Amino acid sequence: MAEKQDKQPLEIGEGPISSAPGAVGIAIVVGAFVLTAVAVARSLDLDRKLGLVLYTEQYLFGMLGIAFFVAFLHLGIDRKPRNGPVPWYDWLCAIAGAGACFWLAVRYPKLADIVSDEPIEALIAGTIILFLTAEGLRRTAGPILLGVLLFFVAFGVAGQFVPGQLQGRPIAPGQLVTYLTFDTNSLVGAPMKIVTTVVVAFLLFGALLFRSGGSAFFTEFATALMGRTRGGAAKIAVVASSLFGTISGSAVSNVLSTGVITIPLMRRAGYRPHSAAAIEAVASTGGQLMPPVMGAVAFIMAEYLNVPYTQVVIAAIVPSLLYYVALFIQADLEAARENIAPVPKEMIPPVGPVIKSGWVFVVPFALLIYGMFWLNQLPEEAALYSSGLLLLVGLALGYRGKRMGWRDVFDSIARTGVLVLDLVMIGAAVGLIIGILNQSGLGFALTLMLVNMGSGNLMLLLLLAGLVCFVLGMGLPTLAVYILVATLIAPAMIETGINPMAAHMFVLYLGMLSFITPPVCIAAFAAANLARADPMRTGFAATRFGWAAFVVPFLFVFEPSLLLQGTAMELVHDVGTAIAGVWIGSMGFAGYSVRRIGWVERAGYVVTGFLLLIPASLLPGDKTTTYMGIAFAVALLGRDYMLARRARAQARSQAASGVPAAPRAAE
Repeated sequence: MAEKQDKQPLEIGEGPISSAPGAVGIAIVVGAFVLTAVAVARSLDLDRKLGLVLYTEQYLFGMLGIAFFVAFLHLGIDRKPRNGPVPWYDWLCAIAGAGACFWLAVRYPKLADIVSDEPIEALIAGTIILFLTAEGLRRTAGPILLGVLLFFVAFGVAGQFVPGQLQGRPIAPGQLVTYLTFDTNSLVGAPMKIVTTVVVAFLLFGALLFRSGGSAFFTEFATALMGRTRGGAAKIAVVASSLFGTISGSAVSNVLSTGVITIPLMRRAGYRPHSAAAIEAVASTGGQLMPPVMGAVAFIMAEYLNVPYTQVVIAAIVPSLLYYVALFIQADLEAARENIAPVPKEMIPPVGPVIKSGWVFVVPFALLIYGMFWLNQLPEEAALYSSGLLLLVGLALGYRGKRMGWRDVFDSIARTGVLVLDLVMIGAAVGLIIGILNQSGLGFALTLMLVNMGSGNLMLLLLLAGLVCFVLGMGLPTLAVYILVATLIAPAMIETGINPMAAHMFVLYLGMLSFITPPVCIAAFAAANLARADPMRTGFAATRFGWAAFVVPFLFVFEPSLLLQGTAMELVHDVGTAIAGVWIGSMGFAGYSVRRIGWVERAGYVVTGFLLLIPASLLPGDKTTTYMGIAFAVALLGRDYMLARRARAQARSQAASGVPAAPRAAE
């Protein structure tokens, strides 16, 4: 596990951009600045307005070349940010990577017409790029994703020797190199395009939000809003992490960014260390499922499904709502069960002054939503216009008297270039995997095998697909998890007749479960490190707090209304019963309703919650399970309310007579 945590991701707005000395540090910062600036220019179509007409592939080769140059100067062979001189082999990698990419960018119009002849310059440049993509991936994203890439490359080379249904087509090495380098379904395909336009735009928005004081405003607003309630510290963590997680694109990075504040706050309030860490891990992971950005997954999903981005955002609303309802309720009930007090009054800022000082930061978000939903702007275009407004707000007003300077603007742009390095490498690597799946036939063979295994039994197919998604997602960043499972698993589900949107949401949720579920659960381990809690105990607690993520994906496969597809009456009924089911089920998992409850009662609440959650189309009997769930819920809550009322009356009577109260029963 140490291998997964040896390189902590750079937070959005803190720390130096580069600790490398002298000219090397300057080169890294300038290169990162250029990487972001070129992406912004391309997103705003400035190249065409200036009369420079480029193929998309030329732009992507150029961006990959800049990323190679910055990555090999910024990160050493040990994967840590460089703080000393650059060895000769890293200079060689940086220059060779940039040179090969720029050569192909310049020569692309001519090489594209003769690439089938495997020209020697294409083979040499392509081989350099493939090798450096693998090494760049190892340095930025870690060895796990590198192992996945090498497995697929090996299959592309030797897949014809694999027996059975998964046997691949024979591909000559030269043909494989040129195909992976030049084909638009491979290296220079959709993942790279989205990372170098849309993702950069939203990361820049996040960096500017931090520098302008917007992140401080949202944190204080969450504190002012939730701090006075029981378990207010945990609720602050839920709200703050859900806001930051959707922009950061990394559950672990979000844990490290917000957890340094929220985890100590929860521990001081009375939450046990592993519970505090688990709540933060689940909240940060949920940010990757939260619209409108969904950790940059929303844009890739829209590309895969060939639907407007706004349709993906709308579909993601209810599932993410159910996820956070379960977490929020359990955090509240945990506080009630453990008698955790609200946040101390001296730490809670008044709501009025907070809103008065920072309400203007809501306007860029409103502009972002307005641009995408009403003006039908491209996501990257809307994000950049919102970033421009955020820039003006930060320069002119700031937050609580602290305004941005032009140095902060430069820092935000350069920092975005460093933050996106791992995503560029991931986009390139996943593009290569997609290319191998297409060229070798493995993608089709895997789809056929899953369909055959789950033939005639939809639940079996879902369980198999969920297990594969969980295993493939172990240790990978959000974007890599989704692209991998969407490429390998979602086609099989769609082939059996499952709604395409439901299939892609299903694989996203099940792939993300590995972030909070043992044995890997990298988000839980990162939070445990901050809380000084036992990692595995934190992982199991995170599994309990995030239980809804195990159930909700199966629900929207059978009930598309949970993806906001259906009639108004279906939406009201299905969404209402789903929220009620999550609420009642969470009481069972938390061990508290209106009073502390034992294991038998907890089981009753969990079963009742599942009865409310069962889709009407899944079992015969139409809405019988729903009616049973409602009846059981009323009976359980009514009984607990009466017992709690009787216990309070008895406690008051004992207090009046001077008899000491009986000790509270153990859980």
